[in-house]
Amino acid sequence: MTSDTVKLLVAYGIRVSVQRIAVMSFLLENPCHPTAEMIYAGLNAAFPTLSRSTIYQALELFCEKGAAQKIIIGDGEMRFDANVVRHGHFRCVKCGVITDFDFPTDMELPLPKGDFHILYQHLFYQGVCPLCFLPG
Repeated sequence: MTSDTVKLLVAYGIRVSVQRIAVMSFLLENPCHPTAEMIYAGLNAAFPTLSRSTIYQALELFCEKGAAQKIIIGDGEMRFDANVVRHGHFRCVKCGVITDFDFPTDMELPLPKGDFHILYQHLFYQGVCPLCFLPG
């Protein structure tokens, strides 16, 4: 995975470092839409000198360069996603799992009328996932 991660970072114009490789690899290997804190906890054992600040800086850079995206879902918690292809998210209100879903790329989402400059657009549903919805 490391060589693929290096290629991905280079493709987005991101200078490669051990820390950035670790953070991006974590994002790619954990498509659960982790928070920065979840990434820190997941990498701490392997990289005990990796600081929270370094993780936040790497994530900000990835988002700025388009290699990852920030998503804010329901509870206001900022999460990160290495899947930068246009897609939506569903969050289960019972178990908290966040699932990606595809929608037609030519689907136009309505925009507000007027001279708005859209910085962020996100299709998000919240409900109960099939596992939590099981009658029982």
